[in-house]
Amino acid sequence: MKHSDAPKNPESALNVMPGVSIDPARVVQPRAKRRQLSVDEHVHGVLNGDRIVLARTITLVESSNPEHRLKAREVLDRLAPHTGRGYRVGITGVPGVGKSTFIEALGMQLVEAGKNVAVLAVDPSSQVSGGSILGDKTRMARLATEPRAMVRPSPCGGWVGGVARGTREAMLVCEAGGFDVILVETVGVGQSETQVASMVDCFLLLMLAGAGDELQGIKRGIMELVDVMAINKADGENRLRAQQARSEYLAALRMLPPATADWKTPVLACSSVAGEGVAEIWRAVEQHREHLDDRGLLDEKRRRQDLYWMTQTLEQLVRDRFYARPNVAEALPGVREDVLAGRISPTGAAERLLELGDG
Repeated sequence: MKHSDAPKNPESALNVMPGVSIDPARVVQPRAKRRQLSVDEHVHGVLNGDRIVLARTITLVESSNPEHRLKAREVLDRLAPHTGRGYRVGITGVPGVGKSTFIEALGMQLVEAGKNVAVLAVDPSSQVSGGSILGDKTRMARLATEPRAMVRPSPCGGWVGGVARGTREAMLVCEAGGFDVILVETVGVGQSETQVASMVDCFLLLMLAGAGDELQGIKRGIMELVDVMAINKADGENRLRAQQARSEYLAALRMLPPATADWKTPVLACSSVAGEGVAEIWRAVEQHREHLDDRGLLDEKRRRQDLYWMTQTLEQLVRDRFYARPNVAEALPGVREDVLAGRISPTGAAERLLELGDG
């Protein structure tokens, strides 16, 4: 008996089911690879205020791809004459202080005053997977939909200092794109959270009402870099505690040298949810800029920052190129195993790799 003539058992798993017709129009086609923009297209798009091109340019300058880095360098060189006109403010604070809520409240006030506001929000990256949630657009939903504002989340990618690899370059792109105010929201206060102070004009630290134990947890290095301090969540039953915290922080700051010559760091209180005190904090930021301008300190500060970032970038490029050398990349796994097994000291391992890199 032929196989096709065999009796069919409806319970058998071997039965061939009739095919299902599929409408070709409903089949999801693979997404076409997006065309790469030329250097001219990046430059002209940013200068013309094209938000899509601006976003793609920030992606370009954040990339670690060697080809992208070469293109980004040319784009940034072309945009350089159009930068420097925005005011750069770094905002950090202890976990749970409400940075995103504060930035949205501040950003909305600035937009209503006719300012173009860019928010560069740095999200922490997982030490395990390297991924980030990038949820700042959700936390700043109102501001993210404003035509005069842009909220750009970026993963820190393991970089220390609360910033991402391309944060400074992204800031320059935003300035060339016509933004008056650039707010850099850092990951949060930590031992290396001072890096953002080396790229902004004003460093704003947000603290919680209740001071006391929190004061002991603040790193002295951060306190010495603060230009404006604000006690957030100063509403309801927290009002009295906020005033007490304000007094304690003022007393602590008197014992430290000011971040800016002849500038007394103000300590203010606000409620981001209620919108109270936010305008006063921005006025303090503006007064800080007036102080810098009146004494010719702003240009001097930015020149020092440029030299610092040249050195930082050079060190990063040297590291990247060192590890990319074929002989180093080939030897690295074995050298690591030798260190883990105790067959060689960490210092000896580093010197061996350096010799390979020099070869």
